[in-house]
Amino acid sequence: MTKKAVVLYSGGLDSTTCMAIARAQGYEPYAMSFAYGQRHSHELDVARANARHFGAMDHLVVEFDYRQVGGSALTSDMAVPKEGVGNDIPVTYVPARNTIFLSFALGWAEVLSAFDIFIGVNALDYSGYPDCRPEYIAAFETMANLATKAGVEGSGRFVIHTPLISLTKAEIITRGHALGVDYGRTHSCYDPDSDGLACGLCDSCRLRLKGFAEAGMTDPAQYAGRTP
Repeated sequence: MTKKAVVLYSGGLDSTTCMAIARAQGYEPYAMSFAYGQRHSHELDVARANARHFGAMDHLVVEFDYRQVGGSALTSDMAVPKEGVGNDIPVTYVPARNTIFLSFALGWAEVLSAFDIFIGVNALDYSGYPDCRPEYIAAFETMANLATKAGVEGSGRFVIHTPLISLTKAEIITRGHALGVDYGRTHSCYDPDSDGLACGLCDSCRLRLKGFAEAGMTDPAQYAGRTP
């Protein structure tokens, strides 16, 4: 019997690779994306356009306005840093975002009787976000099985899958490429222009470009100022 899995899906490189891995492991992916007041809608447009293409059985877009909380360059008019990846947690960190996203995913998973949740967090080539670390994921998984009817009654045990957490960006790209992922249909930039072209300078773009270079491939994404 094929198992269901909820996959947190942003339309980006990591979450798309995560979806492909879930499918390769025999799961039926149910994609969940979020319209949370992020500074641009392009990533959500990409997610809506491509979730089914990348194998999602269904695609749920949850809407809420996290701009009311603020505290991040991704949910305010604060400038997105373009100087390169530093050692401190950057202003692109969205307070408690993965906890919120995983909580929504947990709720949908319980309704679907899907006890597997995939999230494309990474603890190597990343911007230092605290909610991408293995110890955080382990703590959330423990909570998930304490805080749900299914967990308490023993009808199923929730597992949070993080297949990318110990991979470099190059290794993620190589894995996705082997699974047939078309990275030209993904979007990773924090601050694209009005046409949806990636800036090439924010942390996310830099890490993506570095990953493709180290994997010996050319990034098929469209960047402002770069001729395809």
